[in-house]
Amino acid sequence: MTIAATVHEGDEGTGSPYALSHLDALESEAVHIFREVAGEFERPVILFSGGKDSIVMLHLALKAFTPAAVPFSLLHVDTGHNFPEVLDYRDRTVEHHGLRLHIASVQDYIDRGTLRERPDGTRNPLQTLPLTEKIQTERFDAVFGGGRRDEEKARAKERVFSLRDEFSQWDPRRQRPELWNLYNGRHAPGEHVRVFPLSNWTELDVWQYIAREAITLPDIYFAHEREVFRRAGMWLTAGQWGGPKDGETVEKRLVRYRTVGDMSCTGAVDSDATTLDAVITEIAASRLTERGATRADDKMSEAAMEDRKREGYF
Repeated sequence: MTIAATVHEGDEGTGSPYALSHLDALESEAVHIFREVAGEFERPVILFSGGKDSIVMLHLALKAFTPAAVPFSLLHVDTGHNFPEVLDYRDRTVEHHGLRLHIASVQDYIDRGTLRERPDGTRNPLQTLPLTEKIQTERFDAVFGGGRRDEEKARAKERVFSLRDEFSQWDPRRQRPELWNLYNGRHAPGEHVRVFPLSNWTELDVWQYIAREAITLPDIYFAHEREVFRRAGMWLTAGQWGGPKDGETVEKRLVRYRTVGDMSCTGAVDSDATTLDAVITEIAASRLTERGATRADDKMSEAAMEDRKREGYF
């Protein structure tokens, strides 16, 4: 006897009892990507800074392999100018889950004279060399990153599996087709693949998923009083990295961070959103991407991100 399923108009949407919600579909895709990498590569690593995207990425990795341990170690490129709240969260998370954390320190390279401080004090562009040398030294053949296509136009061009050459450089012309979620991880000796499980997520998706999964974040992502000063249209945190300069006045404001990175180039936004629901409402109404609104390093030139990616950046 043949049993035929009747699909009514609209059942293919969220009204169908068999349809995945958009968050379930994104989660399923990311879990599939983690498992695919575990099966294809020998020494994968997850970039983990303690920022919200890397936190979600680690949460998905834990889901992908539970009850077994995550078969990957973590890697953080520490600029020396990271927010203390985020570093504390990073260390607590690593200890809680019993994970191994590799740290590539920009400060070590400056102390050795391999890198020089920039006149503007920002160290974000200095991350590339420590990152690429750590990948080569540890022989990582797949590197998970939390980049999303909605963040910036250069990231929008990148595939989920993004091939990097023996110098860790990215060539958009070498991008491979990814039809039907089939990922090609083949690479020559010395090359590696950057993997982006959150490519198809938006900032709003990330926050909605954090709320659904009750994921804990550093307090810096919620509204709090902080001493900041105005530079290039952004509220920056005062610190030993070189801010504020003469004429830049420090004031206490109610702010939060949409993204976190080097303190010298990551701006806060005025906000009274102290809860997940309030943050989600705020993000839903925003017409600026998080990087466009709060990252000075992306404003150095029209192609700042793409230039850094070609050199080996995330």
